[in-house]
Amino acid sequence: MSSKIGAALLAAGQGERFASGNKLLATVDGSAIVARAAATLRASTVDETVAVLGHDDDRVRETLPATETVLNERYHEGQSTSVTRAVAVARERGWDGTVFMLGDMPFVDPESVDAVVETYLDEGETICAPAYEGKRGNPALFDSRHYETLAAVTGDTGGRSLIEAEGTLVAVEDPGVRQDVDCRADLERYGH
Repeated sequence: MSSKIGAALLAAGQGERFASGNKLLATVDGSAIVARAAATLRASTVDETVAVLGHDDDRVRETLPATETVLNERYHEGQSTSVTRAVAVARERGWDGTVFMLGDMPFVDPESVDAVVETYLDEGETICAPAYEGKRGNPALFDSRHYETLAAVTGDTGGRSLIEAEGTLVAVEDPGVRQDVDCRADLERYGH
């Protein structure tokens, strides 16, 4: 039986460190940061992608015409509420595993997502995350057996502690897995 792999694009946050506007709507090479992240997932081998929106949801949704969206009304309580919302979607859809992608990571290659998925499918690991030059990055994939634990996380964290405790790192040649955009200077630092 083949596994059904979904992807949750976490795009609900307020991005308070980003001056002058919503960082997810800032552009790189003419595309909104969040739209680039969504395009990465659509170009990968995952079966379905759903974006979890919150802050500025109408404007963010406009940049994602090809991606299904759901609303996290508790986004102001931190990233964990988006993870919980994503887990609910994963359970509804019957996803055996879920790739959690951050909406502020516009430089990830689809091949890096695929490498994480392949490791999960081929090696039976239950948590997989990419690593560039030995340092853990995102997105991370969690098997359904971890959904309950993920849904119980609180505050402004995702599954970091689970990854650190039980995760398998997948070496990739993609600096994008370590490049999230928190402030405008990050765009310049990453050469965009």
